[in-house]
Amino acid sequence: MKKIRVLICDDSALMRRSLKRIVESDPRLLVAATARDGEDSVNKARDLHPDVVLMDVNMPGMDGITALQIIVNEGIAPVLMVSSLTQEGAVVTFESIALGAFDYVSKPGGTVTVQMGPVAPEIIRKIKAAARPGVLRRLTQNRPVSMKPRRTPFHKRFSAKRAGFKAVAIGISTGGPKTLFDVLPYLPKDLPAAVFLVQHMPEKFITSYARRIDSHCLMECVEAKAGMSVKPGRIYLAKGGYHLILFRKLNGDIVIRTPKRPQQTFMPSVDIMMKSVLDIFGTDTVGVLMTGMGSDGAESMLKISQTGGITIAENEESSIVFGMPQEAIKLGGAQVIAPSWDIANEIIKAVDG
Repeated sequence: MKKIRVLICDDSALMRRSLKRIVESDPRLLVAATARDGEDSVNKARDLHPDVVLMDVNMPGMDGITALQIIVNEGIAPVLMVSSLTQEGAVVTFESIALGAFDYVSKPGGTVTVQMGPVAPEIIRKIKAAARPGVLRRLTQNRPVSMKPRRTPFHKRFSAKRAGFKAVAIGISTGGPKTLFDVLPYLPKDLPAAVFLVQHMPEKFITSYARRIDSHCLMECVEAKAGMSVKPGRIYLAKGGYHLILFRKLNGDIVIRTPKRPQQTFMPSVDIMMKSVLDIFGTDTVGVLMTGMGSDGAESMLKISQTGGITIAENEESSIVFGMPQEAIKLGGAQVIAPSWDIANEIIKAVDG
């Protein structure tokens, strides 16, 4: 089997050695070369055409963001960013995702650290995902102008007399920070539904990401916290390291709970969130599963569909990683299959139905 060739770029010799050991610990991966800064990485990427570039964010001279743009714009290879797990690191990481990075891995011990062991499996898994056929094309493709979701606020679509409101449960992982901006900004402020969102990412990044979503959307986006009341017209982003579940009080009000059990591979879990939303909203549940590795959410999508709710899965054309939605489709849990740029309209139709 042909090995996946990786170019490692980091200004720290210590980090280059650490990342090289991690990459070459997997027999399917090969380090094609290492680079000491952004300019060096661009030159080597042009010469070697690696399958994946592992890129540090902060470097002297040409930084990782600039190098990322050149490598992606020239169609050389997908770029996996390596960033510090800090507030500043979160902002730069989201910027890199918007500019075309495949995904990111967070350094658990800071900018320069030998403590990369805990994230080694994540690095290997994401390199393999980035190297899959079609990933670079999907990262660089533009949303078709003719298929853009409508930007109108839909005030005439929704009646103020509607009794109660519906729930939209969205699960997404690898590729999500970029793909969600094909969807959330196009949901109207007066959508008669609460949106519950699980995006797999480090706990320290969630607060910054909630603010980023809120600043780009008509709907308000908040980080979901225990005891928070559920209201329509709001996006609730699950906290990292906690599940997002719902509880109906005796007076009928719905509130959020954030337990740490059961322990799951992914915390928060899409499956647990979707099941909880379904338990409360029943047939008024709209399940949405988008780009990501693995199968988190697929079983709950099937349950939503079987219960009488509506389910929407992102198609392979737009999925940066066609894993989670594919599993839902295989199980028969996806009633609607659409590209990311059509999903906002599909959500609006489902809520209005």
